[in-house]
Amino acid sequence: MSELAIGLLYGGATLLVMFSGMPIAFALGSVAVTFMYFFMPASSLDTVTQNVYEEMASITLLSIPLFIMKGAAIGKSRAGQDLYSAIHAWLHKVPGGLGIANVFACALFAAMAGSSPATCSAIGSAGIPEMRKRGYSPGFAAGIIASGGTLGILLPPSIVMILYAVAAEQSLGRLFLAGIGPGLLLVGLFAGYAVVRARKEYALALEIYEKGGVKSAYLEKEHFTLAKKVEMLPRVLPFVVLLIGVMIALYGGFATPSETAGLGGLMALGLVAVVYGLWRPKDVAPILTSTLKESTMLMLIIGMSLLYSYVMSHLHISQGAAQWIVGMALSKWILLCVILLMVIVLGFFLPPVSIILMTAPIILPPLKAAGFDLIWFGVVMTIVMEMGLIHPPVGLNIFVIKNVAPDIPLKDVIWGVMPFLGLMFVAVFLLCLFPGIATQLPNLVMGVK
Repeated sequence: MSELAIGLLYGGATLLVMFSGMPIAFALGSVAVTFMYFFMPASSLDTVTQNVYEEMASITLLSIPLFIMKGAAIGKSRAGQDLYSAIHAWLHKVPGGLGIANVFACALFAAMAGSSPATCSAIGSAGIPEMRKRGYSPGFAAGIIASGGTLGILLPPSIVMILYAVAAEQSLGRLFLAGIGPGLLLVGLFAGYAVVRARKEYALALEIYEKGGVKSAYLEKEHFTLAKKVEMLPRVLPFVVLLIGVMIALYGGFATPSETAGLGGLMALGLVAVVYGLWRPKDVAPILTSTLKESTMLMLIIGMSLLYSYVMSHLHISQGAAQWIVGMALSKWILLCVILLMVIVLGFFLPPVSIILMTAPIILPPLKAAGFDLIWFGVVMTIVMEMGLIHPPVGLNIFVIKNVAPDIPLKDVIWGVMPFLGLMFVAVFLLCLFPGIATQLPNLVMGVK
């Protein structure tokens, strides 16, 4: 059987098994083992466990469960609500300040937790009721939180970026630094839209009231004294110290990424114990249970994805696909557009972890041959995968928001995130025009590679 036929059969079998509803890890593993049985030497089956272990025995991957523990410690406490309340108190006088406060809270929480669903759940549980109580439309409130939560896979410490660094064999430190500029760009775009949209909704509410209609909560004035604002700061400062401490340890050269992850996890456990009194076994148990469940699920997906990629490489499917892409002789930017379009389509069905591990062997060689910086591309690909978290039919963050605010109709949530999808496209376009947004910071901090 030709390489093309095997490749098409491999891809078709993968889609068929995934659409059957089988969990992703088992779907990838079962397809890989089946093709090993039929198309590889019989002895290869004896090395399945060894291959999976060797692929996962990476010191970089060790940081994943540690970063997950750090996020779980923060997510299981009242840190998200306190963070949101403090930022809202300082920004409430700014037009659309409540929306901006939610964007900033999502960004800061994402930088501490490294998880999009955790960010959506923690900030959304406090932010959505507050926005709706003050007159924000349900779709707008849901859209801000769902989109702000996607920053969890872009701002360091991002688990998705850890996996990309392993798959692309790139420096994790440079990749983390490269995500900061685009992350701040998205925060600025989201906050700007929040101001424009809030002003529009305020004007509409005022017009209805002046015509004798109901007075919207939008029109109510809120006041926080300086003493009240200052009183809220101690709730946030420990977690800002945590964030800064982890960054200094990583980028100051004091610790490796894995050591930094361990430091962050222990600091987070210590802070929630001191600040929120979560130190008893019954308090710590949910944190450790959540860490164990999420780490096991993620590491199983990683292991099976790497086995899947190994079989793909052994059967020359990935090499053949890469040569086919190069052989199309597409211009540099057309090639990028085709690959990003493929990532968008995959985002309809797959989480970012699977997309990276399944596509990296195919798309990275042609991109490198075309002269693209793989660190820069990692950031662009991450933003495109962020879109997958908020666009239907699978959009994980949409369903997290639906769980946090079950009374908001699903169609309102979907329409609420659409403007933010557009802003992500704008961010990708700006990164293509000005790649220094992503590459300048790592070059300054770590030197030109």
